Amino acid sequence: MMKKNKLFWAVIGVSLTMAAHSGAYGQMRKKAIITDEKILKELVAKVEHNFDSLSFHKELIEGMGTGNPKLIAYYDQWMKTHPNNANIPFALGEAYENEESPKAKTYLLKAVDINPKFTEAWGGLWIDAERWGDNKLALDYLKKAVDSDPSNPNYAFYYASSFSNIDMEKYKVLSQDVAKKFNSSERGAQALYWLAVRSSGDDYKESIFKQLKTQFDPQKFGWSSSGMNAYFDLLVGQKRFAEAKSLATEMLAKTEQDGWKEKEQNAVQLIQYKIALEKGNQVQALALLDQIKVSKYAPLYRMLPIYRADILVTQGKGATAYEQLLAFYAKNPSNELRAKIAAVADKIGKDRYDQDIMQVIIRNAVPAAGFELKNYEGGTTKLEDLKGKVVLLTYWFPGCGPCRGEFPHFQAVVDKFTKDQLSYVGINIVPEQNDYVLPFMKSTKYSFYPLEEKEGRVKGNLDNRGAAPVNFLLDKQGRIIFSNFRTDQNNQDELELMIKEALKI
Repeated sequence: MMKKNKLFWAVIGVSLTMAAHSGAYGQMRKKAIITDEKILKELVAKVEHNFDSLSFHKELIEGMGTGNPKLIAYYDQWMKTHPNNANIPFALGEAYENEESPKAKTYLLKAVDINPKFTEAWGGLWIDAERWGDNKLALDYLKKAVDSDPSNPNYAFYYASSFSNIDMEKYKVLSQDVAKKFNSSERGAQALYWLAVRSSGDDYKESIFKQLKTQFDPQKFGWSSSGMNAYFDLLVGQKRFAEAKSLATEMLAKTEQDGWKEKEQNAVQLIQYKIALEKGNQVQALALLDQIKVSKYAPLYRMLPIYRADILVTQGKGATAYEQLLAFYAKNPSNELRAKIAAVADKIGKDRYDQDIMQVIIRNAVPAAGFELKNYEGGTTKLEDLKGKVVLLTYWFPGCGPCRGEFPHFQAVVDKFTKDQLSYVGINIVPEQNDYVLPFMKSTKYSFYPLEEKEGRVKGNLDNRGAAPVNFLLDKQGRIIFSNFRTDQNNQDELELMIKEALKI
């Protein structure tokens, strides 16, 4: 069976979490290689006694290691003597695919050539094709996986998801089909979760969240429980605090998760804040906002400074509101926040808020640690070579699903700027996957300039800590302006705004 984590990251690259590259990649490499010849002979004998046992194959492959020429010799011989057994090439292909190795394709293709109904082999080819950047072929392979086993909820879900960036209406139809057909599976709940998250229009989003809650009990389905978190954020964003509180109370009773206790408390504070405002008690309203504890990744985190600013302006403390908004904007830019800064500036008679924004951004800027890395043209590239342009720097690797999920949104923004304005650079943190890089670039036509990571390099303040994707935006002087941001279909405008701000410096 294919790894759940590997399947998840293959398509759900828009996940809000950050995936370290120590996932599927390298799992088999970490296994201790067996050197005892007697044990190895026993493992070989087990495979030869039952070529259809994938667990026996796995024991042998892990024991010998995929880099062992003797192992490859065994499989070459077995494929010759048993040309009609698809499990033999599949076992080796799956091992390579689990390592995210470009060698996987050859063996997986052999498996489906022998057995066109080999679902997991088609699934492996789908993920491998994405690493090569051939999305059209990947979709074809994924469809074959679905057709070979219509009862498999995994591939039905991923096939539906693959249309989210291609054909939104088809994506909606297919996702609803998955939810209906697999109404007792997490994949059905997952289909509705992502349909709600990815769709535009609050009314439509809410209708899907309600369907998710009704059709898939959050007490039983993890994806439904996660969906209720997003639904809560939607209600809070619309200032429907009482409804958000009711949802949090219901979910707390069902799931007993600490997160819902905090959400319930926050909703209560927001209700009381709203009442205090209606009564004209700004001091109490501000105190209530200050008691709210929320993760910086929650939408409410970005709303609180705006709420505070409105109160401070009413209290005649517009200058304080202005300074607080500037400080927050320097690390969390958004068009909504910029509009609020402009509105407060107008109220207090500031006519140069644009310059004030620049000053606070520059004040927080720090020179980026230099680097000199191999490029894929046979030379090296230094950070100094990029000065004079804004630099969008991302750490990635071909096997990284979240990276592949983020690239279309990066590209949509990058295309709005000229090459004289912006350098778009991607550092591949897994050089073992170099064979994928240039074909990936050619097939996808993504315009980032690929560089190869150097093992043991001291990265200073451009450190990704072994994870991908990790993103930085540098100004024309090579200073870090923004960092640790993610871009998806819901916030492309924020990346565009960040680049525009950097260009002004």
